[in-house]
Amino acid sequence: MDYKALIREVPDFPKPGILFYDITTLLKNAQAFRQILDELTNRYKNQKISKIVGIESRGFILGSPLAYQLGSGFVPVRKPGKLPADIYEVKYNLEYGSNSLAIHRDAIAVGERILIVDDLLATGGTAAATVNLVRQLGGDLVGLVFLVELVGLKGREKLNGCDIYSMITYSS
Repeated sequence: MDYKALIREVPDFPKPGILFYDITTLLKNAQAFRQILDELTNRYKNQKISKIVGIESRGFILGSPLAYQLGSGFVPVRKPGKLPADIYEVKYNLEYGSNSLAIHRDAIAVGERILIVDDLLATGGTAAATVNLVRQLGGDLVGLVFLVELVGLKGREKLNGCDIYSMITYSS
């Protein structure tokens, strides 16, 4: 299936000069959504994944059903102030400023096999921050999965040594 044909390209969103790849048009297609999940399930079914870590918020969309399919737990990584118990928090830089992400301190046990899932790999800051959180908790990082990767933004460079799988890639 041609997934790219199902992704809406929105120019000048969220600001002028940015071409936004809107995955909602892909996700609303039941056959495409099922096929994506089936492909990911087949790729990781023998990896003994303990938990899927989904990055807020679109990482939840793919991560939750994938965790179900793999028989794994699901752990959300959230923005500050969204998790009610003790957390680890990591700050990271964005193009214009900084942000932070948090995970519950009891979300991952030492040695659990972790797969991080998100919708998009762009500059890599969010993904690298999530890798940092998983490692702080002692998780054994199996890899990272992205629905879309914007190759030209070189996000992989911030994830050196990590196994990365992107289903759809754009060169610019």
